[in-house]
Order: sequence, then C-alpha cells, then structure tokens
Amino acid sequence: MKSAAEYLEGHVFEARRPRRELQPVVAHADAVQAIEQALADAEKYRYLLMRALRHHDAAGAAPARLADIRPAVPTEAPVLPMYPALAA
Repeated sequence: MKSAAEYLEGHVFEARRPRRELQPVVAHADAVQAIEQALADAEKYRYLLMRALRHHDAAGAAPARLADIRPAVPTEAPVLPMYPALAA
C-alpha cells in the first residue's frame, strides 16, 4: 500500500513565500486527484482483505461463535468516573 506522500510525488512543486524558505506546494486539483486515487486503492485493498477473510473463514480457522473470542478487557473490571468531583 502506498504512503500518502507517494500519491503526491509527481504533483509537488516548491514555492517561496516572501522572505521565507522554499516550501512544498500542491495544486488543489492535484490534491483532489491524489485523494481519489488513494480512495480507489483503499477500496481495492478492502475488497482483497474481505476476500481473504472469507477464504480464511471457509477453511475453518475462525472461531465458530463470537462468544469464543475473549474480550481484551475483563468484564469484571469496575467502571470509575474520570472526574469524580464532577460525577456527583
């Protein structure tokens, strides 16, 4: 998967603001195009991931029920207010 900078590689140019150093600049149209490409790639990767999960599930490696998956936090842990003075 590409990083955010890789989508903008060819579209970045440098501009100098008055009395400042060069700064990278991207045109609005180029930024929109890069975002559309990133979203299209994300949709493709989502499809591939879901397909792999279905294939993995069909092989029987996944738990039979959601109850078989243990929660990360014990359910017996008490829930305390973050700011006790405000809770009263």
